[in-house]
Amino acid sequence: MSADSGNQTGRAFFGRRKGKALRERQARNLAELLPRLALDPASPRPAALATLFAADVEHFRLEIGFGGGEHLMHRVRENPATGFIGIEPFVNSMAKLLGEVEVDPPGNLRLYDDDAVDILDWLPDGSLDQIDLLYPDPWPKRKHWKRRFVSQANLARFHRVLKPGGLFCFASDIDTYVNWTLLHCRSHGGFAWTARQAQDWLTPFAGWPSTRYEAKARREGRGSAYLTFRRLP
Repeated sequence: MSADSGNQTGRAFFGRRKGKALRERQARNLAELLPRLALDPASPRPAALATLFAADVEHFRLEIGFGGGEHLMHRVRENPATGFIGIEPFVNSMAKLLGEVEVDPPGNLRLYDDDAVDILDWLPDGSLDQIDLLYPDPWPKRKHWKRRFVSQANLARFHRVLKPGGLFCFASDIDTYVNWTLLHCRSHGGFAWTARQAQDWLTPFAGWPSTRYEAKARREGRGSAYLTFRRLP
């Protein structure tokens, strides 16, 4: 399929939004803690992202679809001078992460529980140092490929909100999605793939903590690709 095929609006097509019933504590965290950490894209666009965080932060990173939150929380804890925005529309995953931070919410973390496009369209130009899209839903059936988050519309959004030289990091264990992403980034023209040899994209990102999705892929005999693209001026 050509790189210009697929969802041209960039709006996400979610699968299910909720799984098993929440425990009482999880429901309370969603009702009481999430509003304290959640961003509101209906509010005025921030002039500077540092104003969104309680901590004194200098760099800014967005993770789209953080799943169980293992990677996001690892990065939040190892990079206290970086402000992280985590987006996850799946209710049970958000509840799991909130359980990790309920005692002492990090000052360098903000969250959003709906479509990532809402936040991407709200953020100021050239405000992010990095965007992480890790093991996104591959929509493996060809007729569903248009639902994949990587699209020309969303790459245009990435290019707008990333600083020149900022990074878009993508990981997947689905070969067709890896190829799809390479083709779309090449077609967009605003990103340079940083790999120089095969080992570069077969090696996990620096400081990679692994995730349950990656472990599942390994158990099922699938390897992973780790793609890094640099935003061109």
